[in-house]
Amino acid sequence: MSIVGPVKKRKLPVVKLAIAVLIVVVVAVLALRGVDLRELGRRAVALVDQGLDLIRAAGPLVFFTAVAVLPAIGAPLSVFSLMAGEAFAARLTMTGVVACTLAAIAVNLALTYWLARYALRPLLMRLLARYGYSVPRVTPDNALTVALVVRCTPGPPFFFQGYLLGCAEMPFRLYMIVSWLAVLPWTLAFVILGKAAREGHFGKIATALGLLVATTVAVQVLRRKFANRES
Repeated sequence: MSIVGPVKKRKLPVVKLAIAVLIVVVVAVLALRGVDLRELGRRAVALVDQGLDLIRAAGPLVFFTAVAVLPAIGAPLSVFSLMAGEAFAARLTMTGVVACTLAAIAVNLALTYWLARYALRPLLMRLLARYGYSVPRVTPDNALTVALVVRCTPGPPFFFQGYLLGCAEMPFRLYMIVSWLAVLPWTLAFVILGKAAREGHFGKIATALGLLVATTVAVQVLRRKFANRES
């Protein structure tokens, strides 16, 4: 199976390092110029609160419809998950928020598959070829392995992985099961983290971060196992 073009040597994460340095420099300059960083933080929190108030006013139907549609065109799913608990836990309970989020994600996965396999297939195939990606060759024997390797490969955004699997004509049922299970622990962690961080509940924050770490480790183990099998 070939997911990307020729293997490149691993490079230093220059962009990420530059961003980190820039953040440190900006914070240092603000502090040296006497800017009250605490007040700046309070203003940032106030802006977040205003945004959440607008989301609550729009209602859960609008919000979860956005979750079902917008990630299919590149909106980050993690941002929706982080906001969901704080915005609607009081109205729906955390269990209800998680259930609605996962249901909306299932709709999004189906939409992404339809776009990739049918509606946008010619355009997507040209784009994949242009940027050096090759569509995995899916057979009945390797379909599960291909789905797991693609979903467990770090780097490509979640919606892009869905487009890749759809273009590869992955069986829909297998695509839905693997994709939904792959996003499940991340969604749980981000929903919990968003709510806990706003409340300052360090126990829940630690739980969410622990779930993220455990998921990251499990994903890498699965990827190595199934990538070796496919090789």
